[in-house]
Amino acid sequence: MCRIPSHSVPPKPAKSQFIAPPTLPLSQLRSPSRVLDIGAGSGRDAAALARAGHQVVAVEPTAALRQHGQRIHAALPVEWIDDHLPALAVLRGSHRPFDLVLLTAVWMHLDAQERETAMRCVAALVAPGGRVVMSLRHGPVPEGRRMFDVSAQATAKQGARHGLAEVYSGRREDTQGRADVHWSVLALERPVVATAPGADVTKN
Repeated sequence: MCRIPSHSVPPKPAKSQFIAPPTLPLSQLRSPSRVLDIGAGSGRDAAALARAGHQVVAVEPTAALRQHGQRIHAALPVEWIDDHLPALAVLRGSHRPFDLVLLTAVWMHLDAQERETAMRCVAALVAPGGRVVMSLRHGPVPEGRRMFDVSAQATAKQGARHGLAEVYSGRREDTQGRADVHWSVLALERPVVATAPGADVTKN
């Protein structure tokens, strides 16, 4: 399993690396949407989405970050869960679908085998018409950090194997101004399967 230790993952910078791509402006999310923020840190993005009226679940395995988020965002209806990639055992056991799944600066901490497991588990949580939006870091790995260079193209192909279609791929410069670091932003969608009127959807 990959429970990333707290000493290897510092709190997210004050300015979020999550930037909604043009194909998924947050203003177009129907309210309330069911939003899952995996690796939520202290809950900056989760709090912003909750303020916008969405139903937000924040997953954070590092106790110190999760508890800090619960304290500073206590007035907001954010549900905090202690769970972790790649298996997301707690969430998957609840059988809850989500309209938006955020993975901000998380995916590159997983190795190849963990990413395959994680994609399968994440995809299972996406409702028809729902999207996964993730940011991928590219650049030198800081000393003492566990990080892998993962391409957006490879990630999109991996998502396709689990029923998620690429709807956006773009590049963002580093919000902390590091010249040798940039980010890919990728959005994957679970298509809505149209059924003919009167069709028996229970048949295989």
